[in-house]
Amino acid sequence: MKRKHWSLLLAATTLPLATSVGTAAAAPATSPAPAASCTYTPAVPADNFKGIPVFDAKKAARPYSATLSTSQGAIKFEALTDKAPCTTFSFRFLAEHDYFNRTHCHRLTTQRLWVLQCGDPTGTGSGGPGYSFPDENLTGATYPAGTVAMANAGPNTNGSQFFFVWKDTKLSPAYTPFGRVTAGLDVLQKIAAGGEDDQNGPGDGFPTLPVDIKRVRISAH
Repeated sequence: MKRKHWSLLLAATTLPLATSVGTAAAAPATSPAPAASCTYTPAVPADNFKGIPVFDAKKAARPYSATLSTSQGAIKFEALTDKAPCTTFSFRFLAEHDYFNRTHCHRLTTQRLWVLQCGDPTGTGSGGPGYSFPDENLTGATYPAGTVAMANAGPNTNGSQFFFVWKDTKLSPAYTPFGRVTAGLDVLQKIAAGGEDDQNGPGDGFPTLPVDIKRVRISAH
């Protein structure tokens, strides 16, 4: 079976990736309200499987920041635990189980969309953690520089892949925003300035400056 790709779709452009984030994607009329509990559903693929989280509403409500130590510098973001509790709980679960360690960001876009995509342990754009969960925080969602949001393969298919917005971008509200960069936007812009190899099309490919994630550290506020 051919794997789905979690990615970013350029408007009016067909990529060799099965699905993506972009202005061409259909936006839901409403988004789910923050849930008192979340369901994580077993799904394939299950790359570097760490188990399936069991939602804990009390822990999910605790504010935290995540710091990604990368080969290009540190990137820190504040998790929007009050707006996207299922997503931030999942990210924290994976980070605390070293899921993102020794992975790399596999996609950079430098035309029309301005994002760096990470979170796939296979580095192919088709990897996932072995579970999926619903979208959140979509009503009125915008994607200014510094946004951290989920990549997906269609509605309610969130897994482990996420992206950083390094320059204000216009996307349909179909990708759960779950964080805000508080340090390291200059690192993202340096990576973007280095360019990419166009392997997915003009302005869309593997970053020229390798972005290896050494470690993700979670810090309580």
